[in-house]
Amino acid sequence: MQLVRKAVFPVAGLGTRFLPATKAVPKEMFPVVDRPLIQYALEEARASGIEEFIFVTAPGKEAIEAHFRPDPELEHALAAQGKTEAHEAITAYLPDPHHVHFTLQTEALGLGHAIWCARELVGDEPFAILLPDDLVQSETPCLKQLLDVYEEKGGNVVGVMDVPREETRRYGILETGEDDGRLAEVRGLVEKPDPAQAPSTLSIIGRYVLQPEIFDLLAERRQGAGNEIQLTDAMARMIGGTPFHGLRFAGHRFDCGERLGFLEASVAYALARKDFGESARAMLEGYAKKG
Repeated sequence: MQLVRKAVFPVAGLGTRFLPATKAVPKEMFPVVDRPLIQYALEEARASGIEEFIFVTAPGKEAIEAHFRPDPELEHALAAQGKTEAHEAITAYLPDPHHVHFTLQTEALGLGHAIWCARELVGDEPFAILLPDDLVQSETPCLKQLLDVYEEKGGNVVGVMDVPREETRRYGILETGEDDGRLAEVRGLVEKPDPAQAPSTLSIIGRYVLQPEIFDLLAERRQGAGNEIQLTDAMARMIGGTPFHGLRFAGHRFDCGERLGFLEASVAYALARKDFGESARAMLEGYAKKG
């Protein structure tokens, strides 16, 4: 079985839910405590064994590229001032620059199109996709959990969770076959179905391990929900040709594409910090008492 060495990060979206903040600052650079969302995604991928990191960006997203580029002038200044901790903070997360790649999505044609834009950098091998909007707090990295299933079952694997039925119109929804409560066989996929027509409430969240055949299907540029090229529609056409499973991962997922979800993630990650978690808890309790 071919190892999964590469991960794609689609970061070309406009982030309209967070305007005006995203007018000049990419949403993926918003900090949860003291690290931007995109850094959490890359660190999860690296902790899962990924070696190559591919970012699909858009004009105006230069800050993302700058974040993963060494800054010798800043590093020198921090070292000269003896700010060891700050120096470590801006260098420890940086991957080898030879293993970081950027490509542009020049048209906003949907997630499927964004993934297609990475085809030449991925090549003919299985790959992972991480959507930075979905931040997962877990003991074992969420992607590593998917890769463990891939190594056992092969084929395609997606991260899934149950959502309220009234929210199915926001997600790609699974039609399932054999299901042991953790791992579900995928027999069908529907993008953003009306709750009355949804085959289940098991939805895909932003973690995928896919076979490279997806690129041939995306190249057909078929439009789906919202008149966009939907990744879910292309994945649905892969069912039957190779194993396909949905994994109910262990961990808590925060939807940082929504304002309340982003706020919740910031609170949860602050409380989990060893250096000031207790102080953060006391602060929140003080606000709660004020009503």
